[in-house]
Amino acid sequence: MVGVNDSAGAVASTPGFAEWSFPAAPDSVRQARELVREALVDWGIEAVSDVTVLLVSELVTNSLRYAKGPIGVRMYFRPLPESGGRALLVEVSDPVDDPPRERAAALEDEGGRGLQLVAVASRRWGTRRGTVGKTVWFELTLPGPGEPAR
Repeated sequence: MVGVNDSAGAVASTPGFAEWSFPAAPDSVRQARELVREALVDWGIEAVSDVTVLLVSELVTNSLRYAKGPIGVRMYFRPLPESGGRALLVEVSDPVDDPPRERAAALEDEGGRGLQLVAVASRRWGTRRGTVGKTVWFELTLPGPGEPAR
């Protein structure tokens, strides 16, 4: 089952649902990547592991740049009624009210491409305000038996 270390708190973890809270500290990005990858392996959906870990890393890094409070990561399955399949929904929350903004990064810019990456690599994505802060989410279509990841 998904493990936790001293600085990342597992709020909940069951097959098909996991939620963690991380401090606004540089090591949280690495911890989030490790826990997300471990959960996806436990759930048997390694096919979307690399892209999920990459996008979580981007969003947690964005939160870390601006947030002084805890960063939440939540993952769960949701059905896709139109196809009969299912999707993995991933949410990253922080206490900053301002939503992130996509921007056009110049070739020499070292940053500014995270949300573009999320938009291109996910089925769909968005943001929503909470009672405190905001959540940025993305959705990945899960492959069916014998199908490649998309």
